[in-house]
Amino acid sequence: MKQPGEQHAVHQLRRKMIEKSTRPFLARGSLMKRCEHCLLARQACICSWQPTLSTTVGMCLIMHSLEPLKPTNTGRLIADCLAETHAFVWSRTETDPHLEQLLADPQWQPYIVFPAEYAQPGQTVVQELASRPTQGKRPLLIILDATWTQARKMFRKSPCLAGLPILSLRTEQLSRYRLRRSCREEHLCTVEVAAACLALAGDEADAQLLGDYFDLFTEAYLASRANRPVESDTPAHRRLAAHLERAGFSDAPQAPAAPEPEAAGAPDTKGPTER
Repeated sequence: MKQPGEQHAVHQLRRKMIEKSTRPFLARGSLMKRCEHCLLARQACICSWQPTLSTTVGMCLIMHSLEPLKPTNTGRLIADCLAETHAFVWSRTETDPHLEQLLADPQWQPYIVFPAEYAQPGQTVVQELASRPTQGKRPLLIILDATWTQARKMFRKSPCLAGLPILSLRTEQLSRYRLRRSCREEHLCTVEVAAACLALAGDEADAQLLGDYFDLFTEAYLASRANRPVESDTPAHRRLAAHLERAGFSDAPQAPAAPEPEAAGAPDTKGPTER
């Protein structure tokens, strides 16, 4: 079982990018003392809330070169929770040979997650995933982790992706991502795309937990930036606490119990300033 704090594919990319860099990457809040794993301010660390999700679906992140370095990157949250997550840095001029090997691996059926309107003539487009492997192959979902402008360029200029079937999401959900601006509200961030894919594959419970972990990440980041306490009693906390307890983590955090509803007809004792 993957343990919180393990070095996964995105962490490894981040380390390689830092080692190769000739100058430090200075993101907003670069002077902040951060947890080395979740990259949040140390007092806002969410590592103890990290769920371990077991699904038949594999994830493959093809990341723009700056994404592994950004504290706001949400592809990292996918790798935190799903052990079967692969990550590669995109290059216009060459394809990572390990990515080519992954796409050719007979255990996987790769799909690139992208809007159907960008499909090339003759390219297969699907809007559903089988809940069980078909012909012995598990779905490998390729997500382009970049801004929308960058992702369109990556889609057009990646020969290794040409001809792969497209998984086009039909989601009416508006993005909850508040850490970086998007030109359109309906554009989901990377972790929201992964959660929607899990739900499509029939893993609704895991999709919910991944979304919960994303909510904790977002709240903790915004709270630390505003120098205010981090909310710690939400439905997301309670669901994650229950999951971690079932998974057998002895040091799992305990979310406060949900308040009991007031009895019907109970007198209102609150003053006007307490409402």
